[in-house]
Amino acid sequence: MNINQLKYFISVARSRSFSIAAEENYITQTAMTQQIKALEGAVGCKLINRSTRPISLTPAGQSFLNDAKLILIRLSDATERANEASSGIGGNLRIGYLKGYERSDLSNYLRNFHRKLPNILLTCYRDTTDKLASGLQNDEYDIIFTWDSTNLKMNPDYNCKLIDTARLMVALYASHPLGQRKALSRIDLKDEALIYMSPSELSENYGDSIFMDLYHEAGYHPNIICRSTDVESILIMVASEEGVSILPDYCVSKITDADGLIFLPLLGDKEVEEIHAIWKKNNDNIALSRFLDSLDQ
Repeated sequence: MNINQLKYFISVARSRSFSIAAEENYITQTAMTQQIKALEGAVGCKLINRSTRPISLTPAGQSFLNDAKLILIRLSDATERANEASSGIGGNLRIGYLKGYERSDLSNYLRNFHRKLPNILLTCYRDTTDKLASGLQNDEYDIIFTWDSTNLKMNPDYNCKLIDTARLMVALYASHPLGQRKALSRIDLKDEALIYMSPSELSENYGDSIFMDLYHEAGYHPNIICRSTDVESILIMVASEEGVSILPDYCVSKITDADGLIFLPLLGDKEVEEIHAIWKKNNDNIALSRFLDSLDQ
């Protein structure tokens, strides 16, 4: 069994024709037939049902087709990684991310990228939106993942890509009367003591103004008893029955043992938090360029 035989088999399976597959691969039909027979001999079973018109895959052939495609994909990835390692592509990519976003799928992005380009060191920094924005402006980071409390995405010197749209969730203690609901609206929280999660340490920021507008649209000013940027501290306070909180779903979706806590979705088209990847347009770090390519895949 060899790589060409796998390619020929995939071509035959797609076209359902030995002659068409032969033309696609610039070999004779006789050669194509011989290669498929050799592949079947190596596998140990029939892959092509030649008695149908057009020809079709046997059950074994259908199963083998999926694996053959994966083998070629993995071979291509391995070849690309080897070439990149040989060419010396490396360096350091400095990534800033919003507090709480470590609970998201960010690690999946980073893991997949690292597997393809292991010579690039990924250094990660966790902070608030204002410090992330400041760090990006001062070239401390190559890219940040953030809820844009500073409206940085409107700056023409930066590029911005939407990565995630997170539903806002209400965190309640288990004995809370609203805990029996399946979902809540912001007006339901009018009389609640609120442990407020802010994206920024600054007392006045763009992000807070957006959230405050949502309360005002609901017809009231929230009773904020505590303000914090730390998810863990907020969850401890909610579990202690000091109040309730509103958090993006990436902060709570992976909590499997939420002792004393209930999480309910907040209803409304505006009750979401958008996470953007933001980077400077003039950043010529080759590692950043490769990372951006991976985000598009």
